[in-house]
Amino acid sequence: MSAAAAAAAAAAASSSRRCKSKNSSSSISSNTIRYQKPPLLLPPTLSRYEDQKRRDWDTFRQYLNNHRPPLSLSRCSGDHILEFLRYIDQFGKTKVHTNTCPFFGHLHPPAPCPCPFKQSWASLEAFVSRLGIAFEEKGGDAENNPFDSNDVKLYLRKVRDNQAKARGT
Repeated sequence: MSAAAAAAAAAAASSSRRCKSKNSSSSISSNTIRYQKPPLLLPPTLSRYEDQKRRDWDTFRQYLNNHRPPLSLSRCSGDHILEFLRYIDQFGKTKVHTNTCPFFGHLHPPAPCPCPFKQSWASLEAFVSRLGIAFEEKGGDAENNPFDSNDVKLYLRKVRDNQAKARGT
């Protein structure tokens, strides 16, 4: 009988361990669920266009803040936009031949020249377009958008025509 009693005790102990194991694992999983951190809320990823528009707007705002005297957006005119575009022009990567350059009008000049690098017309036009849209998104009046002024349109037309004549490369 003692062998039978020992076998019964061993079976009972084994069954008890399985129950404790199930209970402890279910309590662990319920604790895990109960104490999980909420997922991080990341800002929505911007499209490439929206990201570029934001960077362009930040550049323009920085220009306004550094302007002497500092300019507020509400006081910004087409003349200020032209001043900004001329400032930005110095950071261009397109070689634009001057009228006095021997390679003026040549699509592929055979040698280097000292002509300046400027913003390409297409880059400037896209830049102005993005800034004009950002201006309106920031609460600016569409009727008084300085990026859409006749002076800015005329400037862009002149840049396009000059670069077409110079065959900027």
